[in-house]
Amino acid sequence: MTAVTESAPAAVAAPTTVDEGIAAVEEQFSIVFNRARALWSESAKQIHPELQPAGYKLLGMIVRAGRANAHVLADQLMMDKSAVSRQVRLLEDAGLVESLADEHDRRVRVLVPTAVAIERINAVRDRNQERLRGALRDRSVAELASFAEILRAIGTA
Repeated sequence: MTAVTESAPAAVAAPTTVDEGIAAVEEQFSIVFNRARALWSESAKQIHPELQPAGYKLLGMIVRAGRANAHVLADQLMMDKSAVSRQVRLLEDAGLVESLADEHDRRVRVLVPTAVAIERINAVRDRNQERLRGALRDRSVAELASFAEILRAIGTA
């Protein structure tokens, strides 16, 4: 059995066909997604020692939105509502979100981040963005804009 170890990323060979290029993109996405999962786990632990990556993603969305409905979050993240409910309970118990009655429909609950959650999420995001700066600082604004557009196209495919 061969052990997989983390090392510096290998240079990507230049594809000679569109199919090879797409295969190379798919392979790099696999590497990026594996790294993202590890980063979400690490980031979750920086927020709270018992927080799972799914809870970290939920909390990040709540902080970005300012307020959110758990059912809408479950749909957006394609998560089971019971899993979202468990994570929300942990977030509430940790003092990271509050569940309040919606001002327009008192039957609906909205999740609002606490000041502690906002502070911790922003600190983690700053560290994560610094990692991106390190990886992308030598790229031009035009290259970054093109990269963002390519990611947008893939995200809406």
